[in-house]
Amino acid sequence: MLKGLVTALHVIMCLAVIAVVLLQSGKSAGLSGSIAGGAETFFGKKKGLDELLGKITVVVGILFAVTSVILGLQVFWK
Repeated sequence: MLKGLVTALHVIMCLAVIAVVLLQSGKSAGLSGSIAGGAETFFGKKKGLDELLGKITVVVGILFAVTSVILGLQVFWK
């Protein structure tokens, strides 16, 4: 019962990570992109949807990692 619940939650988190990462806007590549990106973050211009998606990505990623560890530790529970 518990294994099925954790597995279902793991699949949902997997799909959520994929969806959230794909929804994020791309970042500029190269040295000039990293300098401009740092300036935007420093001066507080990063607002809105990208910031929200970044926070959601962190939360969903942590939940995905936790369910991965739980499923991995089930080998020792037998």
